[in-house]
Amino acid sequence: MSSVLWLGLGLMLVFEGIMPFALPHIWRATLKRMSEMSDGQIRLIGFCSLIAGLLISLAVI
Repeated sequence: MSSVLWLGLGLMLVFEGIMPFALPHIWRATLKRMSEMSDGQIRLIGFCSLIAGLLISLAVI
């Protein structure tokens, strides 16, 4: 079980690293736009990401 969690963490880091590595100017602009969003907008994005991750995880199990 723990090896699956490490695999998941590793894949998450790979996916998180793709944008800053491949397209740093777009990544920086996106972060700038996100810093200008309201807390509610950021929470909505986080909630949608959370639900999508849960649904994907449940589909795999």
